Amino acid sequence: MIIVNDLKPGTTFENEGNIYTVLDIDHNKTAMRQMIVKVKVKNLRTGVINELSFTGGDKVEQAHIDKKEMQYLYDGGDALVFMDSSTYEQIEIPKDRLQWEMQFMKENDVVTITMYNTEILGVILPDKVELQIVECEPAVKGDTATSATKNAKVETGLEIRVPLFIQNGEMVLISTADGKYSGRA
Repeated sequence: MIIVNDLKPGTTFENEGNIYTVLDIDHNKTAMRQMIVKVKVKNLRTGVINELSFTGGDKVEQAHIDKKEMQYLYDGGDALVFMDSSTYEQIEIPKDRLQWEMQFMKENDVVTITMYNTEILGVILPDKVELQIVECEPAVKGDTATSATKNAKVETGLEIRVPLFIQNGEMVLISTADGKYSGRA
């Protein structure tokens, strides 16, 4: 058990059947009242971010999240298939739980799978991924009044905005946090 006063960003805990990770915490203590602890959390099952309030001294159950490096093998129709490189064990994660992550993964990429007991929570991507431009608008000469960008599509189907000098076939770095162009690879 963890006392809520001791929670820190990055801590994972279980409360009312949900698994949360702490994003931010605020302690509010006034003279004649008990401390109120407001915790900004992310639900690891649904991805929803919200705020929970506790009274100082309340306890929550600590959740031990396991992380395992796995290789993304292929798209199996309604699920994505991953393999543990050391044991060759394969797992499937439904596509509807990985809508955002699918835009940044290619076959044979190594990703980190998060698990609570035997329940698979999701995929942790690297901060930036290297993807190839497969479709790109031509640059318009003289269109440089501001930091000019054009539409492009990468090999996973993700559509991004890139600078005018980027051409078809180039490798670019894309941030997995917001899905934006980050630089040339």
